Amino acid sequence: MLVCRYWRDTAIDTPELWADICVSPHDSLEKAHRKLARSKSVPLDITINFTPRVDNSSGAMESIIHAMDLIRPALWRARSFRLSVPNKPQAHAALLRCREEAPNLESLCIRVFHSMQEDHYSSPCLPLFMGQTPRLRSCSFTSFNFNWDRRVVSNLRVLQLGGYWNGSSPSVDTLLDILRGCPGLEELALRNMSDVDPETCVSLEHEFICTKVVKLPRLTKASFYYAGIMRTRMLLSQISFPALESLDFCYLDNLTPVLEHLRQQSLTSLPLKYLRIESSFLNEPKFITLLGRLTSLVTLELVDVEDVTCFLLKNLSSPPVAHPWVCPKLDRLNLDGCTALEWDALRGLVESRLSGRPPQLSSASAAAASRSSFVSTASASAHIHALSLSRPATPALQPRRLSSIDVTRCHQISKEMVQWLKMYVRDVRCEPAKGIWGESILP
Repeated sequence: MLVCRYWRDTAIDTPELWADICVSPHDSLEKAHRKLARSKSVPLDITINFTPRVDNSSGAMESIIHAMDLIRPALWRARSFRLSVPNKPQAHAALLRCREEAPNLESLCIRVFHSMQEDHYSSPCLPLFMGQTPRLRSCSFTSFNFNWDRRVVSNLRVLQLGGYWNGSSPSVDTLLDILRGCPGLEELALRNMSDVDPETCVSLEHEFICTKVVKLPRLTKASFYYAGIMRTRMLLSQISFPALESLDFCYLDNLTPVLEHLRQQSLTSLPLKYLRIESSFLNEPKFITLLGRLTSLVTLELVDVEDVTCFLLKNLSSPPVAHPWVCPKLDRLNLDGCTALEWDALRGLVESRLSGRPPQLSSASAAAASRSSFVSTASASAHIHALSLSRPATPALQPRRLSSIDVTRCHQISKEMVQWLKMYVRDVRCEPAKGIWGESILP
């Protein structure tokens, strides 16, 4: 890009424009050196990114070492530092050069792609940055062994750990000690970890001892992705999270004990707005009991959950007599891969959220629903208007109309059924029809 001399001088004399330092196979050391010189003394965002694609090249280790030697004198200015390397020897060589203080460091991300190799490099390169990181608030470690040193992960707002297998996976007591040192934690993510041995866990009879509960009053987002059901269960039984708004459970086997811990938390405060469960088992009646406590839930995602049946949909559309609606603020529903659902129950849910009345309380709307399974857009609009006129006189108790529904990989839902859903729900997602060559065909 060509500019005049005055614009060039203005850009060069603005150090903030050169504060993003990146070294990778596509970003040369010369470019990084030029940016370091022009950034003067402003805080830096440093990224060293070497993907496994260059793992077999002879110069990968040399390039990483040269990159670290280049930025080492400027580490005291680092505001964020991200290191991504293929294996542990390369991470070990790079982190050996992080011995300067980092008083401005706020975000630290270390990722080792090959997490199950090079176990002889399990000794940590401590202390990182001489242990002087007073502003550090976000840590994301993938297969990086820091010996679970609390000095590295204290007073954090964001903590993400993943890629720890077999003997390197953290125990429940270790994680609880880390959480005790982060009372202001706002986001917690545990991903891809070998589960703990049940015999080494604290006895389940002591799960609800108040003196052992770790209080996390600011925690708003938590994610457990293949983190081990025993680890997840014990952690949730020992922490308090009254401000939690987003929660993910993925690949955790039987979630029923975890649902009980969530119900216990909901007795005090649980303003959950987003809940995702993927590829896990659960007790459907207990899950419905929990949903009855989640009055703030806006998004519910159930992906590949075989235990979800019409019983759940009927409870979402037909609350018991003299009981409030289950999840009245529910706006987005994801049923991807839930093949045990029946069409009649799904249709009843959509229509009950339109009228605000359970199907059995309005025989007229039920009859209209049976006659308008596959109607035109004009008749659908008239049907919605008729349902709105039949709403009771208590608008504060009415459920919200669904704005999004996902029935991808629900093979029991036909193309005509999807077309019916699109007349009543603004955003309907489904698996597109395939042509003879596998190409997508618009419905």
